[in-house]
Order: sequence, then structure tokens, then C-alpha cells
Amino acid sequence: MRKLAVLFAVLAVAAAAVILMLPRGAERNEPEAQRPIILGFSQLGSESGWRMGNTRSIITAAERAGVQLMYKNAEQKQENQIDAIRSFIAYQVDVIAFAPIVEDGWENVLREARDAGIPVICSDRSVILEDDSLVTGFVGSDFYLEGVRAGEYLLKKMADSPGPVRVAEISGTLDSTPMRYRALGFRDTLREDPRFEIVYSQSGDFLRSKGKEVMEDILSTGTPVDVLYSHNDSMTLGAIEAIQAQGLNPGVDIIIISVDGEQGAIDLLKQGKINCVVECTPMLGDMIMDLAMRLARGESIPRITYSEETVFSDFDEDLLSIPPRWY
Repeated sequence: MRKLAVLFAVLAVAAAAVILMLPRGAERNEPEAQRPIILGFSQLGSESGWRMGNTRSIITAAERAGVQLMYKNAEQKQENQIDAIRSFIAYQVDVIAFAPIVEDGWENVLREARDAGIPVICSDRSVILEDDSLVTGFVGSDFYLEGVRAGEYLLKKMADSPGPVRVAEISGTLDSTPMRYRALGFRDTLREDPRFEIVYSQSGDFLRSKGKEVMEDILSTGTPVDVLYSHNDSMTLGAIEAIQAQGLNPGVDIIIISVDGEQGAIDLLKQGKINCVVECTPMLGDMIMDLAMRLARGESIPRITYSEETVFSDFDEDLLSIPPRWY
């Protein structure tokens, strides 16, 4: 009897697995209206605490909403994301969402999704398309505003400085949406003030290790640097390692502006080693689930849905009151 019970349990698990792998509507008994919404999500990688927090937000939001999630990690490779989207199409999911690693090169696979009648949401980053209708909506941050906020902080910080103010920039992944717009917003904000000069700009690919390498390169040139503007916290943390290795005091000898708001960066802000953190929240899961469910019901959604964010800096009176970030 014990062997039979074990056998029945194994068969039950196997049967459940087969049902989960069936395409939408294939060999299913439940009516379409009662079937869980199926969302295919392609994450670009796990390169930072921000990205891992974003993934957790999406997975837990899907569980809360009763959405069946097909999740694939592209490990920083666009070809993996394209393969993932094609697998979602083959499975006949209700909605596809993805965080594109770069802006270009999506036209063909997104046209395949449209031909299959599957709406697509861009999360965190957007894409450049000849036919904008291939993407139904975007949910994430206003990256241009983030760059503006970084520039506004620097103007305030240097209000009494006669200049020149020499800025080094560690930018994000080349041809990615946040890299483009965080750079543009920052430059547009400082453009009319001749005191500011960006003396060095190089991509750190949003990676801590590359942030350290780039900062080492900046310091090795001998070019005086007054300010570091880093496009994400992971690169900032790597850059601070390089700054300290040279016997310099981050936040004092070099003013440091970072973007994201990971716990590690907030901790260093409280210690005075970072001067400003422009928030870019990864907590997009609930918004993605809401939009996906509306699309699955045949409803329309906004073209752009921005998250609400703020700025933390050494101008704040009570940095200790910032709650835990959980990423």
C-alpha cells in the first residue's frame, strides 16, 4: 500500500506538471473566464540589488494577484530575451512584459507577438521602434527627471562655489534607456551654468565591478575631479572602493551623486560617503500585474505609467528616518 501511495503521488505531480506546460487553452477543463491570467516576463539579468529587488517585486505581486507567471532571466543577453519572448508566444500567454537590456533590435519579435494577438508591456526600460503600436505600454521611472534631479541637487550643492566644477560620469549600459535619459536630463539642467564641465564619461554597464574599474581609470588620469555622477548604486559602490583605495574621502574630497536608492547606498548616504541618492524604485510588480490584468480583460491602458519617486540628500534634516529599502 505504501508503494502504491507513493506511485499515485508521483503520478499526480507529473500530471500537474504536464498541465502547466500545455499551451493556453489546450486540454484544459476550466472555462476561459476562470483560468488564471498568464504573464510571460523576461528580466534582463540580476546585475544589482536593484534588479533582484525588481524581480522579487514581480514574483510576489503575481502571487498576490493570482497571476500565473512565466519568468525567464536573460543574463544580460538580448538574444536570450528574444528567445524568451518567442517561447511566451509559443505558449500563448495572455500578456508579455519585459525589461529590455537595450533599446534597439526588437521590431521582428514584437511583430510576432502582435501577430499572435498578445499585448506587450515594457518594464523599467523602453525600446525604439518604427511602429510604436508593437508595445502597448511602459511602466517604470522617468529617467530624464532623474537626471534633472541629479543636476538640481548639484546646482544647490555648488551654489556658493565660484567654479570650475569638474564632473566625472559613470554611465549605464550603452544604448539603454536609463543611460540615455539620465545623461540628457543631467546635462540639460547644468547647460546654462558655465562653471560645470563633464571632464570624463564612460559606461560602467550598471555593474559594481565595472564601476570600480572606471573610477580607477578616472583617478589614474590625474584629471582633477570634484563630482562623481554615477547612473546606479552598484557602480557607485564600486567607485567608492576605488576612491578609498587612493586615500580619498568619498562625499568630502569628491561629491558623489548616485541613482537608484538601494539599501547599501542609503547606508553610505547616512555615513556621509554619498551626498545624494536619486530614487529609482524597483517596486513595479503591482503596477505590472494591474496593467496585465486589464489588458487580458481587453481593456486599454495608458501608454506610460510612471512610478512615484523622490530624492535623498545631505540637505535632508533626518536621514535616519528613511525606512529600510528591502533591496
